Amino acid sequence: MKRQLDLNIHHLTRVEGHGNIHIRIKDGQLREAKWEVVETPRFFEAMLVGKHWENAPYICGRICGICSIGHTLAAIRGVENAFGIMPSPQTADLRLLLKHMETLQSHILHLYFLAAPDFFGAGSVLPLLTSHPEEVQRALRLKLLANDACDLIGGRRLHPTRTVVGGFTMLPEAKQLAHLEQRLAAAADDLAAAVELFATLKMPDFSRRTEFVSLLGEDDYPFIGGRLLSSDGVIKEEGEYRAMTNEYCVADSTSKWSRLSRESLAVGALARVNNNFARLHPVARRAAKALGLSPVCHNPFMNNPAQLVECVQVVDDALRICRRLRRAKPQPPRQPVTARAGKGVGAVEVPRGILYHAYEFDRQGRIRQG
Repeated sequence: MKRQLDLNIHHLTRVEGHGNIHIRIKDGQLREAKWEVVETPRFFEAMLVGKHWENAPYICGRICGICSIGHTLAAIRGVENAFGIMPSPQTADLRLLLKHMETLQSHILHLYFLAAPDFFGAGSVLPLLTSHPEEVQRALRLKLLANDACDLIGGRRLHPTRTVVGGFTMLPEAKQLAHLEQRLAAAADDLAAAVELFATLKMPDFSRRTEFVSLLGEDDYPFIGGRLLSSDGVIKEEGEYRAMTNEYCVADSTSKWSRLSRESLAVGALARVNNNFARLHPVARRAAKALGLSPVCHNPFMNNPAQLVECVQVVDDALRICRRLRRAKPQPPRQPVTARAGKGVGAVEVPRGILYHAYEFDRQGRIRQG
């Protein structure tokens, strides 16, 4: 008997936003497979028009509760590029440290609280409190570390208030950075145990030829700004992001789709690891080897190991940044800002892909287009 199936899921749980899946099988043949994004558009671009440049990071930081730091930093970078502002080394280090902790926040949330229950046959993380208490405690320690660090650098765990155009409103003290450095060093053991755990989990054996798009690291693994790279060899400047995204609309989705050199395009942790594997720190490359991840990997399920590799990367890099900041002579927290007419683009890697913020300002520094 040939299988018949008409599956409708409204709405998916354990994903960001809202989505539906519709699968129809008739006489054993797949007739329809549809993924619908049904979340209502919020038109942040229209909200920004007429606003002063200082408001862009605060407004855009509210676009997402998971990637609020990334949106804030992308907005700041877009404004600074429009005004010709180059952040100081101290500001660049603090922003990258803050971005690393957002990456750790989100990846640990996904790996342990959303993905791990599926691998352990549980409906949620709650049964794991009994069956895998040490793993849950490990996840909570890592999540708390990231949350506390975001609080220290950005002023809040999400929707940061201290990072502004030109720098920061206030800086962490040296003793606070030293304490953070100690916690980061201790987190290395928790991440090593996490790698051991996830190395035992079997990812589905599936491969789909995909074009991977990410920022291109010049001297280090990329998270904030720079050129754009696709695994098919396309390279564009940050300001040429529209040529990289090629957004288009479909009837069954409120979210825009993207296509570049082929039908499928992917961003996020797996794309970054595939495109910038050589720029991973040695400890992160060792984690990738233990997890069976090497470029170019076309199995989308390996995005989970890629996220864990990035956790190892950002904690190791955060340690280096803390040491550098503590040894350097403190600089003024914020440089002066002079508004001018112009356009600016800021690209920032967040856990699930690249954010592009583009602004056009008039001579008074009010947003004409966002």
